[in-house]
Amino acid sequence: MKISLAPISYCWSKADVEQFYQHVATSSIDTVYLGETVCSRRRELKFADYLALAHMLKNHGKHVVLSTMALVEAQSELNELKRAINNGDFSIEANDMAGVYYAHQAKIPFVCGPTINNYNRASLDLLHQKGMYRFVMPCELSKDWLQAVIDSGSQLQYEIEVLGHGYMPLAHSARCFTAKHYQLPKDQCQTICQRHSKGLLAQTQESQPLLRLNGIQTQSAAQVDLISQIPQMINMGVDYWRISPNKLADVTLGDTLATLLNQALLNDNATLQDTLTQFEQSNTATHHCNGYWFGQPGMHFSEQSAAS
Repeated sequence: MKISLAPISYCWSKADVEQFYQHVATSSIDTVYLGETVCSRRRELKFADYLALAHMLKNHGKHVVLSTMALVEAQSELNELKRAINNGDFSIEANDMAGVYYAHQAKIPFVCGPTINNYNRASLDLLHQKGMYRFVMPCELSKDWLQAVIDSGSQLQYEIEVLGHGYMPLAHSARCFTAKHYQLPKDQCQTICQRHSKGLLAQTQESQPLLRLNGIQTQSAAQVDLISQIPQMINMGVDYWRISPNKLADVTLGDTLATLLNQALLNDNATLQDTLTQFEQSNTATHHCNGYWFGQPGMHFSEQSAAS
């Protein structure tokens, strides 16, 4: 299993993004996804900036994938999608079916991102015929669903990636919830989402964390935490454990996990499990969840280990 880093979901300044990826470059993280996936009005970085970062990371030995928008609403966004697909150097992560269509037309291999609703083996096999070489499991699905996909039919001809850490992408809308919160029209939003480096927390009337508003994207209020499930995922055949970053410390997390997985601990599941459990206990955020993996409500957190 390898560690991958999802694209930054938030509107960070260009300087912060560049600093973040300089740290990524010197880490042990294997695969890095780059690009704006939420809102085209976030113009801190242009496509040329992402391409420059991609080449810098490639020169540091990283496998780079260019990520595309999850909701394409305008011709300009469609043009940007085609530009990403025809970049000439890197494969793409398609986050909607327009990306799948144009990547297939251009004969460009692609990853199916978590926002494409892949809910059965037949759909995955069809997408593989179109050029998909890896899929990121939708975060609302469970280990039992994944095991059923693995066990049904012949051996998978494509790789599996699972979101293991970070705020989960739950939904996208044509309406910008962050702009609405500030009583701004979407067309004159002033890129107000830049004020919230990891989304705007929405709570219930009882002050319980409920969701995170990230422009047109709705995320989970809690970070998914599947560190203890890594040995189980290895046994299942999961190829990539994904981190969705919201702070610089996530690079350290990815680097540490990648180092653990590269060591001899990989040959001793019991030792690996104990090491990961200790690491999780010392690094877990105060508000975390893993319910979807166990077939429970997503906001729940279960203490079940890989042996459960």
